[in-house]
Amino acid sequence: MAELRNLGPAGLEVLRQVHAEEINRQIANPLLAATPEWQRLSLALDTVSQQKDSYLSGLYWYTDLNQAKAAAQAAGKPILSLRLLGKLNEEFSCANSRFFRTILYSNEQIARTLREKFILHWESVRPAPRVTIDFGDGRKLERTLTGNSIHYVLDADGRPIDALPGLYGPAAFQRELNEIEALHQTLKTQSSNPIQTVSVYQRARLNKVNLNWLADIEKIGGQVPKGFVVTRREDGTPEALQIASLAYVKAITEAGILRSMTSGAEALGAMTDEAAWKKIALFHIADATLDARSLGLIRRQTQKAILSEGPNDNPDKTLAKLVERLQMNIALDTVRNEYLMHTKLYAWLNADHGRSDIDTLNKKVYAELFLTPASDPWLGLFSSDTYVAIDGAGIVR
Repeated sequence: MAELRNLGPAGLEVLRQVHAEEINRQIANPLLAATPEWQRLSLALDTVSQQKDSYLSGLYWYTDLNQAKAAAQAAGKPILSLRLLGKLNEEFSCANSRFFRTILYSNEQIARTLREKFILHWESVRPAPRVTIDFGDGRKLERTLTGNSIHYVLDADGRPIDALPGLYGPAAFQRELNEIEALHQTLKTQSSNPIQTVSVYQRARLNKVNLNWLADIEKIGGQVPKGFVVTRREDGTPEALQIASLAYVKAITEAGILRSMTSGAEALGAMTDEAAWKKIALFHIADATLDARSLGLIRRQTQKAILSEGPNDNPDKTLAKLVERLQMNIALDTVRNEYLMHTKLYAWLNADHGRSDIDTLNKKVYAELFLTPASDPWLGLFSSDTYVAIDGAGIVR
């Protein structure tokens, strides 16, 4: 396993080719019993790839950013760099990253895009908080608590050009990958000023996200926020959402444009309540549709739990209800992450003009976007001014 790992993606591909028949059999039959032989092969795949359940994705992940940059420079590809709590090759990484493995990386189209168009890298920000709930009768539940993950897209030198915060539905994630890969091709073949090209891309994407958000709000009966105006092209299509006082100024500074766009997102956020989010999510439910491979993995992971609840005349119906609810939650996460978080990230990236390194940006993201700063060792789960009526507040060191 160590030798194959050191060979990079080629080592994983050799392992997959040698065992292709068994891997394909497991993919086609997700309820097959896990034999000792399959457990050994699965462990080997996950060790070489550094991703759990990699038999579905075939993705090779670098865990050293310098190695990833060297590979990106050699291959002429951008880097997709995942930051997460816990480790991607372990069962109990944070919830976001577990959903990534099931919903995104197992998706056949997304996995192909990631293998062919990107160099992959992950890095753990800190361990994922893990809890065991003991029911006192022999039954226990193990879970992780809190923790967000984020995909950064870096150029070959490791500079961030885009970032996807939290969970996106498969179709939405694929669209984002396509947009970013197109930008990378422009940078490779047409751009004499890459910083300006990336800046224009980020401003245009931020504006597009705002207009999509406004369109969704208007569909449910909302209106343009007070104090803002939608400027339109000659054919009547929306061009930008801007502060009214800035919309008609002919010579607007870069700072003014950025302030206008950021303020638009903040105004839209103020008028999008929980009920509105649920209605908007329904417009994007197709983005959350899971493919056969993801559904197979979910079936494999949940079958034992479904049957353990007692006699079940229709486990397929139980699974279908679980998937329906999951896809609704994915759609809800997608729109919230895109409209609330992605807009802020575009504003930060654009204001930075490519100067920030990935570690500096990531600290800002976890502190100000995910609200779990490195200065809080408890990730918001403990506060000394909250009484819990347990000796020592339940802290064990």
